[in-house]
Amino acid sequence: MRVTVFGLWHLGSVTAACLAEAGHEVVGLDPDENVIADLRQAKPPIHEPGLADLVAEGLKRGKLTFSADAAAACKEADVLWVAFDTPVNDEDEADVGWVRGQLDAVVPLLRPGACVLISSQVPAGFTASLERACVDRGLSFACSPENLRLGKALECFRHPERIVVGCRGESERRRLANLLEPFCRNIVWMSIESAEMTKHAVNAFLGTSVTFINELARICEAVGADAKEVEQGLKSEKRIGPGAYLSPGAAFAGGTLARDLRFLMDLADRGGVQAPMFRGVWAGNQEHKDWVRGQVARLLADAEAPIVAILGLTYKAGTSTLRRSSALELCSWLHDQGVSVRAHDPAVQAMPPELNDVASLCDSASAALAGADIAVIGTDWPQFRSLSGDQLVAWMRRPQVVDPNHFLAAVLAEDPRVMYVATGKRVRCCA
Repeated sequence: MRVTVFGLWHLGSVTAACLAEAGHEVVGLDPDENVIADLRQAKPPIHEPGLADLVAEGLKRGKLTFSADAAAACKEADVLWVAFDTPVNDEDEADVGWVRGQLDAVVPLLRPGACVLISSQVPAGFTASLERACVDRGLSFACSPENLRLGKALECFRHPERIVVGCRGESERRRLANLLEPFCRNIVWMSIESAEMTKHAVNAFLGTSVTFINELARICEAVGADAKEVEQGLKSEKRIGPGAYLSPGAAFAGGTLARDLRFLMDLADRGGVQAPMFRGVWAGNQEHKDWVRGQVARLLADAEAPIVAILGLTYKAGTSTLRRSSALELCSWLHDQGVSVRAHDPAVQAMPPELNDVASLCDSASAALAGADIAVIGTDWPQFRSLSGDQLVAWMRRPQVVDPNHFLAAVLAEDPRVMYVATGKRVRCCA
């Protein structure tokens, strides 16, 4: 099948490379010519384990090409797979109009009979609106919400547990089954509107779970309970289960979960529906974002010329993206409080230009920790698991660690020399 993947950041690059691996004739289309030039050299716009090699393989086999020429990329396409990562602002509001503008420029270039398959993060009703605008063009439309995870995207695409697809007719269902069944035979078919809403529902449910356990964790701290022990009690309840999103830690960030909560809140407003729970989840997560700041402020209360080391800056381990990183937000806040900030991340070679005066980027964890009063675990990189209490005592001015996700608990939680602070854990003073 001839597939044009439109939009080549994380979702699009992975989609194009995996489709080419499966034997489809794939053109990756993006309006940014710099992105196209890099991909032609097998350099994806974001680090994802294995992605660069898979792109290189597709290029070598001739199954994968990249273009900024929309007319050439679309004229023979059987499927236009829309894979833009929808931009999100600091208030978690998605710029859906930008995605629509990209589509309005390209969809008229498709031949009659082509299918537009939307995987970008868009609100329920988006695809139907596009359908109405193209009613006389002989096109069909479908929606398959993206379901990738940063750092594990290739595995997610190649071996999903299920694929949700919304489409209108039987012929479109057969076409999309041929495209998708090599990756997963468990395709959940539904209407386009239900597919769009399923994406909102999944992310809202996950966001609700995260907010629930984090709010519970703060109460645990107040009464002397251990939220990790409570987590075990919850997950051993068969009506909840071991896979539940119920591990006390940092607030959810990056815009992904919050974007769908915002979609639901906006859709509720348009429909005249009250949505107090979704609004409460969003507000509760915003409240929890201050947890790390509160712990740092408490630990620095009597420090002179304080220094804080941030270990990990990326949105998530296994990727290089800094977009909507909570660790970067923390760097800026610390700088505003008069704190000297050092940072280290194994995937970051340079700070964003606007943060050059905010934090010093170090080439090792030891350099970032030297003389520091607090170490904050910003990203759970496996490389940081080698840190020991002996090293922290030797390198830091005060061996204090704020570790929202309990990432280093096995090594540091019981070390009497280290002040170790994690979400929902009663603070123990070091010896």
